[in-house]
Amino acid sequence: MVPAGTSSGIAVHVKVTSNSPRTVAGALRLEVPELWKVEPRERQIQLTNRSAADSLEFQVTPATLAQGRVNLSAVLDAGGQRYTDGYTLVTREDLGSYYYFQPAVQRVSIVDVKVPKDLKVAYVMGAGDDIPTVLQQIGMDVTLIPAEKLGSEDLSKYGTIVLGVRAYDTQKELVANNQKLLDFVRNGGTLIVQNNNSVSDFNSGHFTPYPAELSRARVSVEEAPVQILAPDNSILHYPNEISTKDFDGWVQERGLYFMSSWDDHFTPLLSCHDPNEPEQKGGLLVARYGKGTYIYTGYAFFRQLPAGVPGAVRLFVNIVNAGSAASSR
Repeated sequence: MVPAGTSSGIAVHVKVTSNSPRTVAGALRLEVPELWKVEPRERQIQLTNRSAADSLEFQVTPATLAQGRVNLSAVLDAGGQRYTDGYTLVTREDLGSYYYFQPAVQRVSIVDVKVPKDLKVAYVMGAGDDIPTVLQQIGMDVTLIPAEKLGSEDLSKYGTIVLGVRAYDTQKELVANNQKLLDFVRNGGTLIVQNNNSVSDFNSGHFTPYPAELSRARVSVEEAPVQILAPDNSILHYPNEISTKDFDGWVQERGLYFMSSWDDHFTPLLSCHDPNEPEQKGGLLVARYGKGTYIYTGYAFFRQLPAGVPGAVRLFVNIVNAGSAASSR
């Protein structure tokens, strides 16, 4: 993930592995788009035995960037042959071993996104997702906090805390420290809670600052039209101006485990629905709590950000920055 207009280089790592019993020597290079620069132009490799491996780094400098996608391809010339594929070993004890080959390509998403300055973000992982990596790639200051250290962590040094997908489902320490998270919000912080699958446990835990009921409602059609319900809300304007175009190109689904009902303190920002299904307005709820901001989202950012969907990246950055945007109104 690269912000549009960046002038800094991108570190690209290539791992070369030999399955030959003989010494293999060759030249490794990257094929990049026209006008892009790569240093060095090539690297020499020498692998002396079977299963030998080497990891090499290239610095790639983009040309003037506009939003879009490009591919960087690794090519190895060795022993009179040209290698352009990588592979994944797929194996199970009862099935044997199989090699899944695919082009050795690094896909780069160029996103026209503005990121807040001086905002420190903490991320508490749930079942596992790649959102923190994407946020770091676009230049945000993100620190991973293990759930087991949440009780002893000084949360006041962060402006925003993000809980990963299914965090309450998978992290008992998070449940035990939920009041500490709500106190963080009351004292001026922003807390973002992403979807959880154990509906009954979430509802009986009363984790939200005001009453709200989680449901199994979802919107499976990724092209389902999205309606903006609160066009004046600062989350939809800062630091990125959000419109319905930002919901183009989403993958797999809009979202899942939306809220079905909520207290009047919550404001729903968006609405969408599957064909012939009722409107789902509980996918992005925002509430002021004390001095801070509490947000629940069931929209599938954990799928969209790793897939490089520009509008989802822009909107998630705004959500992470919600507290700063609200205080500047």
